[in-house]
Amino acid sequence: MSLLRIESLTARHGLLEAVKDISFELGQGEVIALVGANGAGKSTLLRAIAGAHRPASGRIKLDDVDITGSSAHDRVRMGIALVPEGRRLFTNLTVEENLQVAESRSRGGRWNVESALDALPLLKPLRKRRAGMLSGGEQQATAICRALVTNPRVLLIDELSLGLAPVAVDLVYETLRVVIEDGMTLLLVDQDFTRAASLADRVVCMLEGRSVLEGMSSELGREQITEAFFGLAGRGAGQP
Repeated sequence: MSLLRIESLTARHGLLEAVKDISFELGQGEVIALVGANGAGKSTLLRAIAGAHRPASGRIKLDDVDITGSSAHDRVRMGIALVPEGRRLFTNLTVEENLQVAESRSRGGRWNVESALDALPLLKPLRKRRAGMLSGGEQQATAICRALVTNPRVLLIDELSLGLAPVAVDLVYETLRVVIEDGMTLLLVDQDFTRAASLADRVVCMLEGRSVLEGMSSELGREQITEAFFGLAGRGAGQP
C-alpha cells in the first residue's frame, strides 16, 4: 500500500488550471523527484498536498485515508511537512528558536531539536545565530531541519537549490542525503533535475500542469527527461 496517493488532482489559480488531473503514488521510504520548467505546476501541487492550496477536484490520501478536506495544520499533525520555496524562516529568530517553534507543533517521534542538530552537525555551531545572518545554503539546511522536528511521515521540499551558489547546493544535498538515509519519504522539487534525479528512486516530470513522464530514475536517461522537461518528446526532427 502506498503512503501517499494523489488521485486525478486538479488545482486552479482563478481560471488557470495549474495542475491538471495528476495521479501518482509515493511509497514508504521512497524518494520522488518532481521536475519541470517554471510554470509547470510543481509548487501548486506541493502546496495542495500540504493543505495550503485547495484543489478543484481529485483526492489526496495518506495511508488510504482521504485528507483532501483537511487543513494545513491538521496535515502537519498527520505527518506532512512542507519546506516552501524561499525557506520562510523567522529571520529575527536564531536557528535553535526556529526549530523550537516547529517542535512545538510536532506530532511526536524520534526527531527533536537536539536529535535533528545531531543528524545535521553543520548547524550545531550556528544554533545561536539569527536565521537572517545565515548563508542561503545554511538557511535551506535550517528549513529542512525545521520540517524534520515536526516528525513528518512525508517531507515535501519545493525548489531545493533555487538561488543558491554551487557550494551551497552541495551542502544542501549532503544534508538531504542524511535525511534520506534515515528512511524519510520525500517528494522533492528542484530545477536541477539531473541532481534531483540522482537522489531519487523515481522521477515525475510535469509540463503545463500535467504529468508527461514517470519512471524509475535508474531507467530514465538525461535526454529522455530533458525532452519531457521542455515538451520536446514526440516531435520529429526539425519541428519547432
